[in-house]
Amino acid sequence: MLKSTLEYIKYIRRLGETLFQLLSEALGLQEDHLGSIGCAKGCSIVCHYYPACPQPELTLGVRKHADPGILALLLQNEISGLQVLHEGQWFDVQPIRGGLVVNIGDLLQIMSNDKLKSVKHRVADNHVGRRISVPCFFEGHATFLDKPFGPIKELISEANPPRYKEFRLREYIARFLSSSLDQNKDSNSSLIAK
Repeated sequence: MLKSTLEYIKYIRRLGETLFQLLSEALGLQEDHLGSIGCAKGCSIVCHYYPACPQPELTLGVRKHADPGILALLLQNEISGLQVLHEGQWFDVQPIRGGLVVNIGDLLQIMSNDKLKSVKHRVADNHVGRRISVPCFFEGHATFLDKPFGPIKELISEANPPRYKEFRLREYIARFLSSSLDQNKDSNSSLIAK
């Protein structure tokens, strides 16, 4: 089990590096831009287990939230439960065997100056079977904590002014951890919104 987990981590990190290259290009930056500033560092993996629920309409697996980090890659088994919010409606994300869900985090939205958007999501319980999900979060290099953080300078212009003021990531994380999931994005907006 440990060997296969370590092997999975090695491949998921490599996939993260490739995705950051593609995202850099999509933003009109040099291919290595996001990687060179440490976005592919700080990778952590969490495992979630949701047992079958006899009355799923009375509970919720994980409340509405947006991921605070840079990028999340989610592996899930064939049991559905993940939902995304789009134009005020919740939509099921049907699991695809062997597929990964790629989720933009709040920090990548900030760095991209809203060119890339994080999405609110939740997990609904179900009575069908046991749901397992393994998200891998890319939160950036530890040196991010005390440096000024905000939109990437190359993405800012007179026609595209910064939508977020610079802030210290340490303050952002402290505020995120001190509030509930439903309030996180809203409570951090006063810290980072222009």
